[in-house]
Amino acid sequence: MKTITPCLWFAKDAEEAAKFYMSTFKSSKITGKTYYTKNMHLPEGAILTITMEIMGQEFMILNGGPLDDFNHSISFIVPCKDQAEIDALWDKLGKEGEIEQCGWVRDKYGVCWQVVPDNLSELIDGKNPSKFAAVMQAVMGMVKLDKAALEKACKEG
Repeated sequence: MKTITPCLWFAKDAEEAAKFYMSTFKSSKITGKTYYTKNMHLPEGAILTITMEIMGQEFMILNGGPLDDFNHSISFIVPCKDQAEIDALWDKLGKEGEIEQCGWVRDKYGVCWQVVPDNLSELIDGKNPSKFAAVMQAVMGMVKLDKAALEKACKEG
């Protein structure tokens, strides 16, 4: 590990979750696996960790047993180049999950994602208060974010 690596703790579905993320994100790959050995709390040979990259970010997926559920205090922002990419990720992450306000979606494992246009930080940079307010007002009125509508709000702000 060369940088900070998020570790996602799953009760028992680490391998299933890794496969789900591999099918959801085009640029993802599994980079390693470790397994439980004798005298651990899951059977010998069961997946302990899976390391993977999603869009260039390393993650560790841990089969740690029941402890805590995921919540909104941690989320992952996914910048999307166009509305088609926003729509595709939204549909995949939201299937069997929870659709939330302002571009947030909780996947079927409870992990929170913010699916946003790749230029959102430029649209809400704060240098122009009226543009910032217009874009934020538009965001607050959306469930899934609409890139064109946010760009329009910025131009009109």
